[in-house]
Amino acid sequence: MTAHPQNATSVDMIRKLVGFPTVSRESNLDLIDFVREYLKPFDADVRLTFDDGKRKANLFATLGPRTQGGIVLSGHTDVVPVQGQAWDADPFILREQDGKLYGRGTSDMKSFIAVALALLPEFVNRRLKSPLHLAFSYDEEVGCIGVGRMISDLTAAGIRPQSCIVGEPTLMKPVIAHKGKKSYRATVRGLASHSAYAPDGVNAVEAAAEAVAYLKRMARRHRDSGPYDRGFDVAHTTVHTGVLQGGTALNIVPHECSFDFEFRHLPGDDPEKLFAEFKSYVVQTLEPEMKAVFKDAGFDIRLMSQIPAMDNSPETEVVALAQGLSGNHETGKVSYGTEGSQFQAAGIPTVICGPGSIEQAHKPNEYVSLEQIARSETFLRGLMGRVCT
Repeated sequence: MTAHPQNATSVDMIRKLVGFPTVSRESNLDLIDFVREYLKPFDADVRLTFDDGKRKANLFATLGPRTQGGIVLSGHTDVVPVQGQAWDADPFILREQDGKLYGRGTSDMKSFIAVALALLPEFVNRRLKSPLHLAFSYDEEVGCIGVGRMISDLTAAGIRPQSCIVGEPTLMKPVIAHKGKKSYRATVRGLASHSAYAPDGVNAVEAAAEAVAYLKRMARRHRDSGPYDRGFDVAHTTVHTGVLQGGTALNIVPHECSFDFEFRHLPGDDPEKLFAEFKSYVVQTLEPEMKAVFKDAGFDIRLMSQIPAMDNSPETEVVALAQGLSGNHETGKVSYGTEGSQFQAAGIPTVICGPGSIEQAHKPNEYVSLEQIARSETFLRGLMGRVCT
């Protein structure tokens, strides 16, 4: 028998949040303002932290007693782009069909935020005996950027929650570990010339291609030789190049090229060692040949974003809590990153558990099932029994 949400306001709230097109490159302030207004009747203490341009904000709200401790329900407000994807309908208008809710962010991860907001009246009416915190961040999809400012603000203010639940899509299975990520942009400087006299120039595209090929060799080595952690859905560190741009015309030796690459590493794999290996290849093998033709040729590589790995013990109190509330006593590890590792690094024990499947994230016709929404409601109603009188 298919389960359905016990509280129809959860679906209504998902509809509202999906309606805010909070793609990472755009502002999320309309959504944040909506949440702030929604919280006013609940006597919530609300803290906002902004990006440098004041176009995006994190929201951290505390309900119940203004004491130390309490549990954080954490989620990110941004979503990935929809351009170039074949959606059957407007991705920012929620569509219900065959027991599923379709729309950008339904799985990753506005549904968790929506269910938490929809159930707030019940939390308040049942009288919280310990603080309940809501942590909604910006720019998670481009490197968990916003949550760092939020956590720094909490630390400076002396706010120390006891634990945190991050509602990323896990099919309501408690997740205790995820990989870390470091992403980089390499800009290759060459020397332009007529392609008929190619040896007089330095081909930035070809140098970039050799570097990307080396990254691919690193990826194959980790795939074939490990190290492995079989608890992860992808059991080894991965190396990936996602963007490459360069050149203007076939008869011109390109003077510049850029490419973006990343390491998604197991908790026990050192990302600095991975980068040092790649940088050594660039400096010792590629650049000498380039500089022999043009002394200013070479590579500039800068860090774009980083997410530390998360590796929690299955024996921690918050993991046991999530197991009890979800009814799932197994734990998992995932290859994607979350803000959970930053809460964990700040000394706040964290578990990841939320509705939906990561397999639906970032795709056209993204959806979450009503059955998963019902499970999330059951999870949070169970939490009420722990934190309310």
